[in-house]
Amino acid sequence: MDLATTTLPSRSLYFYFSPKTTLTFPTKPSVVSLKPRGVSVIASAGASHHCESSSSSNSNSNSNSSLNSPLEQRSQAGKFLSSVLQNHRQLFHVAVTEELKLLADDRNAAVSRMLLSSHSDEASLHRRIAQLKEHECQIAVQDVMYLSIFYKFSEIKVPLVPRLSRCIYNGRLEIWPSKDWELESIHSLEVLDMVKEHVTAVTGLRADSSVTENWAITKITRLTLGQVYVASILYGYFLKSALLRHCLERTVGLANQDLHLSHKTSLHFQELCSYGLETLLFGRVSNRQSVSCSQGSSNSEMKLEPLKCYVMGFDPETLQRCAKLKSKEAVNLIESHSSALFGDEKTGLIENDEVILTSFSSMKRLVLEAVAFGSFLWDTEEYIENLYKLKENN
Repeated sequence: MDLATTTLPSRSLYFYFSPKTTLTFPTKPSVVSLKPRGVSVIASAGASHHCESSSSSNSNSNSNSSLNSPLEQRSQAGKFLSSVLQNHRQLFHVAVTEELKLLADDRNAAVSRMLLSSHSDEASLHRRIAQLKEHECQIAVQDVMYLSIFYKFSEIKVPLVPRLSRCIYNGRLEIWPSKDWELESIHSLEVLDMVKEHVTAVTGLRADSSVTENWAITKITRLTLGQVYVASILYGYFLKSALLRHCLERTVGLANQDLHLSHKTSLHFQELCSYGLETLLFGRVSNRQSVSCSQGSSNSEMKLEPLKCYVMGFDPETLQRCAKLKSKEAVNLIESHSSALFGDEKTGLIENDEVILTSFSSMKRLVLEAVAFGSFLWDTEEYIENLYKLKENN
């Protein structure tokens, strides 16, 4: 299968956060300064070429370099938490909480000064200070969000795939160990079933594929691989949001099963759920599945309805609302992480026509990591929102 020349469904090429906004990779050099670092995932083209972690950090490098992540922290809060994560891991959550509270206090103080000086000669100055503080805090919160996601990956002992520009040799990319089991272990059985369908949809690799099929070589452009990765992040985020809505409606259905709630009343409870993300499986759901899910799934039996059938019952508006990233910080983080992972190390640009040789196993590894990233992003966003008001993604 040659993915470099395969035409993917149109819904897989554009990732809609809102009806007016699409996520795109950068068309100009990134403003983030990214420095070479060691990596803990080995990506190789053979025995003679590989990209692997060093046994110890270079004494001249900053403390963040040993985190082995594609994206480097830009804020003081991010660099501090990076150090805590490396040297005092048991205190990481406490440090995150304290940093978020400090950031919230700093931003609120700047806004308060701006309001108090609104009718003074210094009004414009304090307004500008408040704007700068808002921007500074937004970058810091994105760092906090990223490190919290990194922490969750480290809990399941899965290192993030390193910057690909340092791991592609002679146009060949291989990522190992695969870590498939660890990446799948974070999902419930019904969610995992949908994740496996997603992997098949975007890679063509069946769940029961043989070892030979897993390690078969395919071609794909770097841009397309990046788009698949981003779409998979969004899908993981969507699944987490949809699962919460499903659980809530199940709970409501059980509590009110004797009241025989109407479909209209049932939808009212969806308003209580958080809004999430993107398209589902790129719209690639078979008619056979649709029929099987529609049979025997009335509201009175909602407590027995599988998640897959529940999601397939979404109307376009509900799907869009559940698929929308809640915060601007989450949007920015996905863009930054994806550009750091797939972009050129110096410019951050992604070469549209660069063709990469890779195995289906390596593609699966990237997709599973991205789905997990999206799931962790949802959890992290929810936690941060309790301590620091994120900017709404309109």
